[in-house]
Amino acid sequence: MSRDETRLPVAVVAGLHADARRAAVEEILRTVPGSVALHHDLSAATDGTVHRTVRDAGGPLGGGDAPLVNDCACCALREDLIPELERLAGGGSPRLAVVELWDSVEPEAMAAVIDAAGAPLELTGVATAVDPALLVPYLSNGDDLAEAGLAAAPADQRTVADTFARQLEYPAVIAVAEDGSAGEPADDGDRALLAQLTPGARVVPVGGDGLAAALLAGFDVAAAAARRHPASALLPQECDEHGVSTLVWRRDRPFHPERLYAALEDLACAAARSRGRFWLADRPDTLLAWDAAGGALSVEPAGPWLAALPDAAWDLVPAERRVAASLDWHPAHGDRCQHLTFTSPGLDRDGLLDVLDSCLLTDAEYAAGRDGWARLPHAFDHLLAPVT
Repeated sequence: MSRDETRLPVAVVAGLHADARRAAVEEILRTVPGSVALHHDLSAATDGTVHRTVRDAGGPLGGGDAPLVNDCACCALREDLIPELERLAGGGSPRLAVVELWDSVEPEAMAAVIDAAGAPLELTGVATAVDPALLVPYLSNGDDLAEAGLAAAPADQRTVADTFARQLEYPAVIAVAEDGSAGEPADDGDRALLAQLTPGARVVPVGGDGLAAALLAGFDVAAAAARRHPASALLPQECDEHGVSTLVWRRDRPFHPERLYAALEDLACAAARSRGRFWLADRPDTLLAWDAAGGALSVEPAGPWLAALPDAAWDLVPAERRVAASLDWHPAHGDRCQHLTFTSPGLDRDGLLDVLDSCLLTDAEYAAGRDGWARLPHAFDHLLAPVT
């Protein structure tokens, strides 16, 4: 039997831009005869209800409610999603099942759940649907999801901006729906911002036949995770177009922890989106992840630098990580590096460079070596585990 006869292709469509997401799903249902869409509505999750609907191009086919699991709507979605997809696979074998995620649900977690389920399901594509005119408003929105009525659980502490950024950066397909619902149409600057934030993604307009084909092309969950992991992330490239700039800042020398800490607020607000990896002089073996959107910055440890691992451990590291390390390799520091990217309309590149460079160790501080670096103020102890 062919693959289509033995497995149900499953595509995921995510996005905080609900109108764009719905338009993308409707296009898929229209262009792939026999396809169905599965959607879990989490808007009433705070009242204990997660409502599931299944529909095709002609309208609703069925529905039901899923109970909350551990007071978590996303947990309920995970528990209900796979059995429902398996039921669809065994009851008529639609040509494609489209999982339309609710507004603030991020595609990475759901893609991993579907991929791990295995046969009879086959994850063939992941897309985030966007209206380019809404990029700047959403990336600058530092409100908690709860304030916007978009929290997926009572304890959900994510913000609109950081959730939207992760939705953009994970999938291999960006479905662009310019329907004018934003009030003002998208301009060249909006499209330049989208292009710079999504390197490597295939941008497909909603309104043609290309979206369905892109979502049936196949999806590699491990490669997608590597594109997001700080050690091997596919970061934006240097660019300046239509008033939107991306600054790629790469240096070998470590940060002075106290000077960097003092500059965090300015750096977090310097761009609509910034991300990357960096190292502090007092924590030379820890790879640190930089993730900022909406004026809020997250700094988290992301494991050891490859150069800090014993040689025997290298074979256990994903190939993407080893390739990324080889591109940054320094004769003295190995893969330890500063690799940060800042993308924004109206970016103050010169001012940003001055601030970043001023946070590095001076020549005298650098010459003190690791013993001297260990005596520097541990300014990040309350954000990270204390240096031992």
